[in-house]
Amino acid sequence: MTRVFAYCRVSTTDQSTENQVLEIANAGFALNERRTVKETISGSVPAEQRPGFQRLMDKLESEDVLVVTKLDRLGRNAMDVRSTVEKLAHVGVRVHCLALGGVDLTSPAGKMTMGVIAAVAEFERDLLIERTQAGLALAKASGKTIGRPQSLDKGKVAMVRQKLSEGHSVAALARELGTSRQTVMRVRDSAAT
Repeated sequence: MTRVFAYCRVSTTDQSTENQVLEIANAGFALNERRTVKETISGSVPAEQRPGFQRLMDKLESEDVLVVTKLDRLGRNAMDVRSTVEKLAHVGVRVHCLALGGVDLTSPAGKMTMGVIAAVAEFERDLLIERTQAGLALAKASGKTIGRPQSLDKGKVAMVRQKLSEGHSVAALARELGTSRQTVMRVRDSAAT
């Protein structure tokens, strides 16, 4: 027997999932309160790391239907959505998205839609990488230092090396300089290379 589940997510506590529940019910899906998962969590959190979605995954079985109002309810980006839909399809769960006309994302038409979404996601990722690299190149060309600023100036680095060679401990130097042991160890290790 096919069971219908709904996953309704909002990002902040001042928002409500009720309009998503109503939209799913108005689309003709018979909802059961026990099979409606409502969650307040940022969309930037991957679906598999959301507590409510994890509980939902534990309940879903083959032949079940999961309904969402929009794709972004399922994941933080197109790649995450695709991965989530593939995991659900592997279990035998059909996924319906109302914003895409209620199409079952695990059907042939849904798979085509997911293919287009994946291609767009890959294109967006490539553009982001390209823009980032261009920005870094421009920053380097204009003389800006890239990366995290040094926590110790050249004088303190020389002092750390001197004191380490005299046998002072890493922890004692870190306390004295008000920095982390890791910073002192990086200075020590860079002197060895």
